[in-house]
Amino acid sequence: MDAIKKILGLVWIALALAAAYFCIFIFGIPKFTSGQQDDLVFGIVILFVLTPIIVGGLFTFGVYALMGEYNDDKQLE
Repeated sequence: MDAIKKILGLVWIALALAAAYFCIFIFGIPKFTSGQQDDLVFGIVILFVLTPIIVGGLFTFGVYALMGEYNDDKQLE
């Protein structure tokens, strides 16, 4: 089970990279270049608020899973 958790850590990191790509290049930058005021505000929210939260959370969870922080052999202190 611990090996699966480490493999899933890599999956979470890959999801973080995919989310970063989609948030920046698919959702964020096209909103900046559209020229409309509503799209500009939405692009700012996506790029500077949602992207760091989503990518940071997925990446952190993946790193902890890869390091073995969620393994069953850890004892509570």
